[in-house]
Amino acid sequence: MTTALGSSAMAELVEERCPYLFSARPVFISDEQTERMASVVRAVESVVALPAYRDRVLGEALPIARHDPGGAKGVFFGYDFHVRDNEVGLIEINTNAGGAMLNAVMAKAHHACCIDTAQAATTAISSRALEKGIVDMFYAEWRLSGRDRPLQTIAIVDAAPEEQYLYPEFLLFKQLFERHGLRAVIADPAELQLRDGVLWHHDTAIDLVYNRLTDFMLELPASAALRAAYLEHAVVLTPHPQAHALYADKRNLALLCDAKLLDALGVAPSTRDVLLANIQHTEVVDVAHADRLWSERRRLFFKPTDGYGGRAAYRGDKITKRVWNEILAGSYVAQAIMVPGDRVIGSR
Repeated sequence: MTTALGSSAMAELVEERCPYLFSARPVFISDEQTERMASVVRAVESVVALPAYRDRVLGEALPIARHDPGGAKGVFFGYDFHVRDNEVGLIEINTNAGGAMLNAVMAKAHHACCIDTAQAATTAISSRALEKGIVDMFYAEWRLSGRDRPLQTIAIVDAAPEEQYLYPEFLLFKQLFERHGLRAVIADPAELQLRDGVLWHHDTAIDLVYNRLTDFMLELPASAALRAAYLEHAVVLTPHPQAHALYADKRNLALLCDAKLLDALGVAPSTRDVLLANIQHTEVVDVAHADRLWSERRRLFFKPTDGYGGRAAYRGDKITKRVWNEILAGSYVAQAIMVPGDRVIGSR
């Protein structure tokens, strides 16, 4: 993988920071499973486009989520599925999913080790197409935002970026953008300043921010300049608070697998059926249902509605009464557990 990463130093950084990022063995999914997952994504997108859904979700969100993002849709949405036998189950939607560039690198590494010429050629084409698709996505966000001049600078923004697990990917993004003629910086949000209607990182004026923050609503003091620039349309921010509110707030999954609510929103029956069949049943934890949820806890997974990366999430069969009281006092959803399938290597 060293050649694909461009240097031994980068390869060592990936090995140090992300030792368990890639599986040691391939995992296969069928064409049928792939199409089922694609049908779920299409169904979710169609519901999110409904005015009734947007009014309901944004009406319950923080005011910044109702701010017009200016046309940008959001890059790198991630739909997380568990797969078992012939089943697929959507367990989460993320709006700042990481890993795309590292997967592009893996595709190049597969190219390097292929012994079949036809496979090698196919893999090389798909790797180049993936990288081009990534860059084109950012240009599309710029165009959708109605900017009438060329995109020139991108800031990859996260809190203390050099300390992040996926910092190697930030470096790969920077290299990718620069290969395509863009100036790119990696920045902590506290390093940004809004001056005279322009967002700056030191002496670089920033056109677009690739947002990797988990401060989804830009509430922290360190995000103040970025928040102000977003509200003033001084920068294109992608993904943005509205995208998170519409897709990634885990309460949305409870809505998307509630047949009565979907009917009330005017969701087509065929779309409703796809969602009900393929989203792991989710409900908002309500103290009124505490006794029932506690009795059913062994088949449930409890997640904070604004959580990420598995933080403060609990399998029901592992929780204590103390944790249960914290869940009831917080903002959580309960989701039916779907144990992923096993990949068996060799004989048993």
